[in-house]
Amino acid sequence: MIHEDIADFAAALPPMQAIAGLDLGTKTIGVALSDRLLSVATPIETIKRKKFTLDAEALLKIVRAREVGGIILGLPRNMDGSEGPRAQSTRAFARNLSNLWDGPIGYWDERLSTVAAERALLEADTSRKKRAELIDHVAASFILQGALDRLRHLRAD
Repeated sequence: MIHEDIADFAAALPPMQAIAGLDLGTKTIGVALSDRLLSVATPIETIKRKKFTLDAEALLKIVRAREVGGIILGLPRNMDGSEGPRAQSTRAFARNLSNLWDGPIGYWDERLSTVAAERALLEADTSRKKRAELIDHVAASFILQGALDRLRHLRAD
């Protein structure tokens, strides 16, 4: 089920299961995973996009192997908060994925996540070639970490 609100997403999460964070690009899908306590996001891998059925198959293989309880998709809003074609594409991906997987799916505003990931890789003195390989799943971990931090605050309230 798709949840627009992070609090609704949190309520639907099964206990003690990881969350996957996704950075959907036109050519790749960056994947990050949380720990079971939902405190730390770790970049895992980048899936090269082909077509939805193959992309979903690769993603669901990870989700099942890692016993993921929920998926957060980075929602690429414009800087003014409006949604453009990339956000609509992300929402379509979520709708299609929800037909194949029963767990909760939520969104997290991903504005500037790739910029933050790029900055972190530059600070780590990562080569240009290596940055290109890592950027998508590092961006996914920034998206997921933002959602995890919010979930932690929701539990504290």
